[in-house]
Amino acid sequence: MTSKIYSYLLVALQFIFITILVLHHGMHTPSNFALLIFFLGGGFGLYTLKCNTLSNFNITPEIKKNASLITAGAYRYIRHPMYFSVLVMMLGVVVSKPSALSLFIFALLVVTLFLKAQKEEMLWMVQSCEYRNYRQQTKKIIPFVL
Repeated sequence: MTSKIYSYLLVALQFIFITILVLHHGMHTPSNFALLIFFLGGGFGLYTLKCNTLSNFNITPEIKKNASLITAGAYRYIRHPMYFSVLVMMLGVVVSKPSALSLFIFALLVVTLFLKAQKEEMLWMVQSCEYRNYRQQTKKIIPFVL
């Protein structure tokens, strides 16, 4: 499988899992706790977008031509803050109406985002010596933990 096809497959899986989680939970009213988790994740995602430029941002794990390494804001603590944001938001969805299916789909989403992060990091390691240092100083997806 080519690198680009693999990247697009991971993106497709990410959106499929998110869609399944959202559709599975339907239009019921979530708890305040679930909403809090969801909006914290969304707020963190907006903060992350503020720290990055649209010319740098890419939904696939491929590195855009002329992309620059961002190490400020959320990127100061974790290398993949948008993935963290998505996971926190979807955790809010799962908490709103937990089931075996939603936990399983959420686990598949976690694996997919870790594979995307791994692919992106592999490309950055080839492209940038600065990334190797950055990688040693930051966590991958969960601030201060992992």
